[in-house]
Amino acid sequence: MPKTEEEKGFVDVVNGRYKPKGKFHISEANQPIFNKDTGKLAGVTNPRDMTYIHSYGGEAVFFESLGKGKLMATRCDNDNCETKGSIYQPFRIFCPDCLRRATVIDMTEIAQKTAKIHSFIVTHRSGAFNSLPKPIKFINIEFEGVVTILMSVLAVGDPAIGKRIVPIFNTKAPTYTITDLRFVPEGTLESELPEGFTF
Repeated sequence: MPKTEEEKGFVDVVNGRYKPKGKFHISEANQPIFNKDTGKLAGVTNPRDMTYIHSYGGEAVFFESLGKGKLMATRCDNDNCETKGSIYQPFRIFCPDCLRRATVIDMTEIAQKTAKIHSFIVTHRSGAFNSLPKPIKFINIEFEGVVTILMSVLAVGDPAIGKRIVPIFNTKAPTYTITDLRFVPEGTLESELPEGFTF
């Protein structure tokens, strides 16, 4: 059952520190589990409602940009690095080779012009708390000039290796999570996009 406003946990950052307010842990009474065949006690539930705080740190720009219709990546610009110029997607704060802070870049146009399906898997079952419509069409995406592969979801159509795709973004009501980014086949009409998503 949804929490009331008084039961919700909220967090602000003030003077560089997290300032939580509200409830972040709500306990409920345990409930016995009885074996319907024998009538004997088999166990007990231990219900808890938890709100977790996840800090994005240096990745905050990536998640915030998705809600603005932009796909950010990082690039190593260290002159002394053997892999200088490498672009990383998923977003990496530090170059994995020289360990220097990477430069944040906007790679939206690269994704719009060069994204294609590298591999895929379709699943009809999902784990707890799944918010994606089933079947889920997980895709691994390659981009021209990018040295890594991004995993995402194909929101429209059927996946095929090598198929050209373009990113779409949840710009109407962003959740500031990776599910604000999905992909559709090149040529998909705006009217075919999931609710809240734009090119």
